[in-house]
Amino acid sequence: MFDFLISFIPRAVTQGIPLMYGSVGETITEKSGNLNLGTAGIMYVGGICGVIGAFAYETNTPADRFSGFLAVIIPLLCCLLGSLLMGLLYCFLTVSLRANQNVTGLAMTTFGVGFGNFFGGSLIKLSGADVPSIALSKTSSYFSAKLPFADSLGWFGKIFLSYSFLAYLAIAAAVAASIFIFKSRRGLNLRAVGESPATADAAGINVTRYKYAATCIGAMISGLGGLYYVMDYACGVWSNDAFGDRGWLAIALVIFTIWRPGHSIWASILFGGLYILHIFIPSGTNLAIKEIYQMAPFVVTIIVLIFTSMRNKRENQPPESLGRSYFREDR
Repeated sequence: MFDFLISFIPRAVTQGIPLMYGSVGETITEKSGNLNLGTAGIMYVGGICGVIGAFAYETNTPADRFSGFLAVIIPLLCCLLGSLLMGLLYCFLTVSLRANQNVTGLAMTTFGVGFGNFFGGSLIKLSGADVPSIALSKTSSYFSAKLPFADSLGWFGKIFLSYSFLAYLAIAAAVAASIFIFKSRRGLNLRAVGESPATADAAGINVTRYKYAATCIGAMISGLGGLYYVMDYACGVWSNDAFGDRGWLAIALVIFTIWRPGHSIWASILFGGLYILHIFIPSGTNLAIKEIYQMAPFVVTIIVLIFTSMRNKRENQPPESLGRSYFREDR
């Protein structure tokens, strides 16, 4: 049993890190009252923008001049820039033009996946690969680098210290987001905007600024989940449509954590474990049983949603104005 946990937990953590990024980013966004269902598309754009930056640097830099620092910072900045533009696009449509948030989010998911597949396919053709994928092994080796002394610490090192810097950055982002939202004055203003933008506006809080800032920061954090998936989890290999339903799982995780980014640390690991549970539980050749196991994260989310709704505790409910556009003229 102990050997099973040592093998299972690191894989669950690795699987859960993209979900953690997406969940924390979406939680910050929803705290402002914006319901961004385009998280899956944003993660896709973040991943492909990082791949574009890494491909441009790796293919145009001689081996003797290849810098590990630039190999990390260029994809990172490209990922953040692409995700930021997606966040700005969402805000322009929903905050400035007051478009329907649900429709806009779904459209952005479709756009993000199409954007990623288009440029991913183009890079695959440029690389002349024989398979429908592109491998950025040099760049990936820096992103997936582990602590050098982790292996010497036995099970402790394998469970707690055998991850890349982006994994620990995800945990730091979750903690920082929790402190900001619940322990700072600006976090209080953000929650006020999400609960009642008219009241926040009357109190002198710039509703538009907070919605833009929260959504764009949330989009950049979510985009890092896509970069982590490609550069670390997939070992630098980009394949079209490889993300699966991770973006939607990240949105489900927001509900599961009842809009508390600090809870996403353990919840994302739990979801990551549930996501790969079918690999560790023997089911033979019965594909139907495996499909049932893959439903586990969504089933758990539905159960949590039912229980939180039955208890009807105010602190466990979504922001009051979530998904609704704010018209200042109606104040």
